[in-house]
Order: sequence, then structure tokens, then C-alpha cells
Amino acid sequence: MYVLSGSVKHYAWGGTHYIPKLLSTHNPESKPFAEYWLGTHPGGQSRVWLSETASTGLADLIRSEPRRYLGKKVVDQFGELPFLLKVLDVKGMLSIQVHPNKEEAKKGFERENEAGIPLDAPNRNYKDANHKPEVMLALSDFWLLHGFNPRLAGILENHEVLGPLLPLLESKGLQGLYKYVMELPQAGVDEMLRPLAEKIVPLYEDDQLSKSSPDFWAARVITESKPAFENLDRGIFSIYFFNILHLKQGEAIYQGAGVPHAYLEGQNIELMSNSDNVLRAGLTPKHMDIPELMKHTQFDFIQPEIMRGDILGKLINYNCPTPDFQLHALTLKAGESFSDHSKGPEIWIMMKGKADWTGFRSVQTQQGQAVFVIPDEYFTLHAQEDAQLFRAIVP
Repeated sequence: MYVLSGSVKHYAWGGTHYIPKLLSTHNPESKPFAEYWLGTHPGGQSRVWLSETASTGLADLIRSEPRRYLGKKVVDQFGELPFLLKVLDVKGMLSIQVHPNKEEAKKGFERENEAGIPLDAPNRNYKDANHKPEVMLALSDFWLLHGFNPRLAGILENHEVLGPLLPLLESKGLQGLYKYVMELPQAGVDEMLRPLAEKIVPLYEDDQLSKSSPDFWAARVITESKPAFENLDRGIFSIYFFNILHLKQGEAIYQGAGVPHAYLEGQNIELMSNSDNVLRAGLTPKHMDIPELMKHTQFDFIQPEIMRGDILGKLINYNCPTPDFQLHALTLKAGESFSDHSKGPEIWIMMKGKADWTGFRSVQTQQGQAVFVIPDEYFTLHAQEDAQLFRAIVP
């Protein structure tokens, strides 16, 4: 096993305190620390510490001896580490987004390569050839949008401003309705949403709106825009169309290909396939490709399935319907130990506490540090303090 250090992403929507505190890092400039990546993705490869002073890239280490560091099964099935583990601190809303399936991601990646679009170009849709199913586990009260709300017809019918969209839902269905608002000229977006903005923003500013109401999040988008009542974000429609979920600490949800979603507020652990492919539909200044997004969106009403995990000995297991990854949570009291035998590559992150690890190498970790466990390794971790950890594995 090796101590692992990740890569920080300073996206504008990130908070300024949570991840710096986790990593015991000072942030005197109050930069946004949005995501902390642990994995091999070229957008943020982790470092493996071979000793206290020597390190190498995790992807480079794996390439040096794939079967040693991934195991035969993972090499044969994936050819690489198939997952990416993250910590997120969501202070501002993320873009409404959809992820493509594996086949379409491969096609899109090859198509954009052939078109000569640089990987870091702002108009690039596909950063790699992989799909991006993901599971997120709340580390705090966490708010998000997830899939089309089965009660959408009633929401439209009972909403003075959005009521004119109900006949379109009834005649053209979800896809027709969403296509209409996504392709509506900006003048039409403003014409429809300005009366809504004028009604809900004063309520928001007077703290009269609940976070369970789409009015709260729509008003937040509007008040954070400058000027507030011009060029209104078409992503506001999605806030009313999608399920608004409030996850408590320890609850999780899985989001597969085609499920539209957006994170609104809170901190989470996120585990996904090794990909950074995102198609966006609003609440962002980043590139949006509406035809491409429409092609990959799942136009079904979704009843969200919140996961609370299954007890697996000392572990809590969050079962995900993908061969790429599985997420475990482990809590130990000071003095307690946990032993296991790795079947494949594993990445652990310690969210709090201190622990001693023994395996083919012995290491020590504290809050914010991570460990890469190689396949077929018998190991034990012993908590020196009350500890909370999360583990990413290949099932």
C-alpha cells in the first residue's frame, strides 16, 4: 500500500474552507476549493508516495506493472483503473448536466478528435472515451436536482407563470417540452421567467422560501446573476421540472447515463467511472451543446431511490449497478482495527482521525490523506483516534 495525494480543482462554485480544512492547507487568498480528485484521470492524476520524499504519478505506476497494481481481472476487463474518487464542496450550484453512455462517449470522443478540437478547448464535450455513471454520498445536508419529477404536470398546472407549458407537456411529452424551453430564444426565456423572478426574489430576500421549494433555488440563481432580471438562465426551467432531493449525512444516490441532475449545496463523496464527460443544460457559463445533450437525456419520470447502505461487517456498502466501482464507508473508534484482503485495486480516503496501516508496506495516515492498496494484499488498519474512511473498489 502507498500513501496517495490527490489533485484540487478550483472551480468557481467551490467553497473556501471545507477542503482546505480537510487537507490541512491554508487558503489565505480564499480561493474556491471545489473538488479533490483521487485517481488516474489525466485531468488530475494523483501522486503515489514511494517514500517520504519520492513520488510518481498513479497512472505511471500502474503502467509500469499493470497486473501488479490492477490485478489480472481489472487489466483484462478495463485496462486501467476504472474509477475516480472525489470529495466535493458545493457552495454555488453546479451546471445541470447529463452524462453519455460508454458507446456514445467513445463515438463523441473520436468525433471531436477527428475534428481537431483540443482536449482543453472550452467547446469540447468529450474529454475521454468513457462513460460516467456516479454515486454521491452526502457528508452534510446535501441538496440536488435528480431526474424529471413525476408530479411535473401538477407543478405546471398550479404555477401561474409555468402553466402555459402544460399543454405542451400533454401534447409533446417530456422530450418535446424540454426541447422547447432549451431552444427558446433568450427573449422568450426572459419574457416567460421575468414575472416569476419579480414574484420570488423578494420572498427569497425576506427569507420566506424553503429549500424544498423550487422557488428558493430559482431565486438564488436570479439574485446571483448580474443584472438579476436580464438574460435569465434557462436552467431555471429544470429546477421546476426535476426532483429536488435533500440527502442527510450518510445517504447516497446513484446517477446513471442519461439522468439529468445538478448539485445545489453541501459536501459529498463522489465515486464515478474514470471520466470527465459532461453535457450541460444551464446554470453555468460553460459550453452548452443543446442538441448533443438532448440526444443523451433520459426522458422518463424518475422516482428517486435514496441509498442508506447495507451493513457488511464493519463496513457500510453502497451497492451500485455498474461493474466499474463500489463504495464502502468505515467508522472506527479509537483503538479499533479493520482487516481485509484486497481483491483488486483500492483507494481509501480518511475524512477524520489517524490510523496505522500494515500490509506489504506500513504507512500512517491522518485526516485528508489517502491510501492506494494493491490487489491481493492482506492489510490491517488500526485507528489511533476515532476515524471515518471511505473506500473505492472494483466489485
